[in-house]
Amino acid sequence: MTVFLSTATTVFLAELGDKTQLAALLLSAESGRPAVVFVGASLALISSSLVGVVLGRWLSRLMAPQQLERGAGVLMVVLGLWLGRQAMLQLAPAALSVPSG
Repeated sequence: MTVFLSTATTVFLAELGDKTQLAALLLSAESGRPAVVFVGASLALISSSLVGVVLGRWLSRLMAPQQLERGAGVLMVVLGLWLGRQAMLQLAPAALSVPSG
């Protein structure tokens, strides 16, 4: 029960304000069919969670939990830096671009 509650709470909090939630918000507003958007978004989240669970199970056979935790942390930092760089390039493309030749 503890694993279930910690998983549900963590994923729920992580998804609040996430781009997936914003996409569902926009799709619902555009389509005018919130029930269909809810079902579609729910199935998509269930499917993506299944991929994470299956990959996590497979990786747990190859790596120790501490290695997985460190690897996930490094991956999150790298993704955050990459997304931050992309955002900065869109906000100020001329100021951050590297001069060529």
